[in-house]
Amino acid sequence: MPDLSKKLKVFLSPEYRAELEAICRRKSVAAAKVRRARILLMSDERHRDGRRHDSEIAEVVGLCERQVVRIRQQFVREGEPALEYRPRPSRPGKLDGPAEAHLVTICCSRPPDGRDRWTLELLCDELARLTVVESVCRETVRKCLKKTNLNLGGRNGSAFRSQTARASSRGWKKSSMSTGSRTTRGTR
Repeated sequence: MPDLSKKLKVFLSPEYRAELEAICRRKSVAAAKVRRARILLMSDERHRDGRRHDSEIAEVVGLCERQVVRIRQQFVREGEPALEYRPRPSRPGKLDGPAEAHLVTICCSRPPDGRDRWTLELLCDELARLTVVESVCRETVRKCLKKTNLNLGGRNGSAFRSQTARASSRGWKKSSMSTGSRTTRGTR
């Protein structure tokens, strides 16, 4: 791994250093933010004890050395936003609203000839054949059907809502046994 510590050096102003130290002392701050602040404080070239090596910093904060280098690089390139967590950009799902509705419609229809019910593979193939989606995996179809609470194994081979089971007890029953003594004391 190339030593990037010589290229990207962290220089903290006294005001920003005080702000990072305050973040480390506060109790109501996310642990990841405190960890990043500690990394930047230990990476500071202007610190009176000098900058620590990446391996030392990684050992103190409990991260790998590469993550320490990344956090320092991000701070040098972007500045203060390096302290905040940024979620990864997500991709939209393959089955959007109309495609899900089409899937449910297919599930409720009669299965292909020679089949008793729809399987996940058959549903994937049918969605691709009808050009609802270009391709879709079984797991995506399964999650969609689970989300809509459909059951593929049914009376007529189509999807139907699962019924809740009746309670096993019919309510309170009186016991024929007596305890023999009073279990509660009167308040007279």
